[in-house]
Amino acid sequence: MDHEERIILDAQHGKSESFRRLVERYQHPIFQMIFNLVHDSHAAEDISQDVFIAAYRKISTFDPMRSKFATWLFTIARNKSINHLRKKKRDLSRVHGETATDADPCRLACKEELFQKLDDSLKQLPLRQQRAFVLAEFENLPYEEIAQIECISIGTVKSRIHRAKQKLRHALEQIIGEPE
Repeated sequence: MDHEERIILDAQHGKSESFRRLVERYQHPIFQMIFNLVHDSHAAEDISQDVFIAAYRKISTFDPMRSKFATWLFTIARNKSINHLRKKKRDLSRVHGETATDADPCRLACKEELFQKLDDSLKQLPLRQQRAFVLAEFENLPYEEIAQIECISIGTVKSRIHRAKQKLRHALEQIIGEPE
């Protein structure tokens, strides 16, 4: 039994310290995935909390023979994100933070404009393609896990990611080809 399996088993037996360790391990990737879907940091924080509350309440139902813990947790996050997006009708905006090292105002403005246009292009993807793309490219999940999270075949995952990349590539070409 590996270290994470032991922690999960302890959490399933009511040891809150073990569950806290799981939260510490997964809070950032779960937040990032949700943020990349909802494009709102406050909503992503709220949804992340809901994910861990649900996981805590349902940890006894987790079966390591059916999936990895991360897959189970990302599935909860996916479902909660979808519910949020349905409620908000996808009219949320994403806030980009810049670092102090980006001192050149012109470069900063160009960079912000490029990010905003790419972000808008990502938001324009069908939600299914967007989720598959985010899970693969931002969360670096293998296609097998994405298939489990999305309850689809690996072929469908590949197709959705391929179509998303085609659309984003086309959008990037449009952005780069725009006159200054």
